[in-house]
Amino acid sequence: MKKYVLAGTSGRGLYMYAIPIKERFSDVAQIVGIFDTNPLRAEKVKEIAGLECPAYTDFDKMLKETKPDVSIITTVDRFHHFYIIKSLDSGMDAITEKPMTIDADKCNAILETEKRTGKKVIVTFNYRFTPYVTYIKELISSGIIGRIFNIHFEWMLDTKHGADYFRRWHRIKENSGGLLVHKATHHFDIINWFLEDEPEMVMAFGALRFYGHTREERGERCLTCQYKKTCEFFFDLKSDSVLNKLYLETEKADGYFRDRCVFADEINIEDTMSLNLRYRGGAFLSYSLIAHSPYEGYKMSINGTKGRMEIAEYHSGIKVGEASNIVTIYDRKGKSEERIVPKVISDHGGGDEKLQKMLFYRNIADPLNHMASSYDGAISILIGAAANVSIKEGRPVYIRNLVPLDKYRPERVH
Repeated sequence: MKKYVLAGTSGRGLYMYAIPIKERFSDVAQIVGIFDTNPLRAEKVKEIAGLECPAYTDFDKMLKETKPDVSIITTVDRFHHFYIIKSLDSGMDAITEKPMTIDADKCNAILETEKRTGKKVIVTFNYRFTPYVTYIKELISSGIIGRIFNIHFEWMLDTKHGADYFRRWHRIKENSGGLLVHKATHHFDIINWFLEDEPEMVMAFGALRFYGHTREERGERCLTCQYKKTCEFFFDLKSDSVLNKLYLETEKADGYFRDRCVFADEINIEDTMSLNLRYRGGAFLSYSLIAHSPYEGYKMSINGTKGRMEIAEYHSGIKVGEASNIVTIYDRKGKSEERIVPKVISDHGGGDEKLQKMLFYRNIADPLNHMASSYDGAISILIGAAANVSIKEGRPVYIRNLVPLDKYRPERVH
């Protein structure tokens, strides 16, 4: 039986870890402590998940009193490195939500601490585990399109999901690294995993064009806004019983509003982004992310020596009801073939459940290297971190100039 502590009582911490450990993994895992700087929210998570462990506002005290084997980090992104490093220095491993951290300095500090202590960091890239993405990885590994030359990857967030990043703490780049770190770390990790390669150079562009200070009719928050009856972005925090408990009923402890206006002046992350990337092995990636699409999903084309693969997945809009996803493969003899992958109706396309099993049972074979290490976490966030520098300074950025990857590269990366 392994003992875990949870740092950060977000909705993700509740649904990905607290409830599943209590309900499905109690034979091998136990949460012995919960930490949050907001004591009311920590108590709410305990209540909703049915946990009997103590709640803390002092992380060091929690570690000292509960003596856990592993810490789980689900705090605001800007603090991930702080609690990861404290955990490693205290003699335990750490599981962290993506992104592992938000910039190069914090990334380097995590890798250095892991190397010094010998303890390990697991980064929870659940998207690797979805059946559709896993199947694409298997096809690529089989060599069906040969050596990959370039990938075009377009991700669309709709104005329900996308707008939510502009209501929450993510809207401040110092908290999240922006969407090229917080959100795109998933996407970059998938490409890194497909290629079994690491990024070398990035050139990026980005702007805040749809949200932020683009509308005169706005308020501090949806709950008290005079325009809530006419605003298409009105978000009713009271309508969701769990969000109401976690945030509205606890905001008096820290002043955090979960429903801030998406048109506020303080927003400084981009909502429209694109980049070009070169890998060490020579492959190119062109990538775009928008947070204001009429529908949500992604499209990808992968071009190799033997042919081309086209992929698409939809999370909202007119195609979301289709029963299957399709992979289309084109060879160089004028033929094409469609491979059908049935959809899984579950959290993150079935990825969460598979990831949880591998996290907590620890005895499941992993031939495709689904489980991501700190190095995987590093090379995914460093693409976003390099892109942020590139956007700010208007120049290409070499990853090696941000973090000395040669110092930390595991043997399996080539």
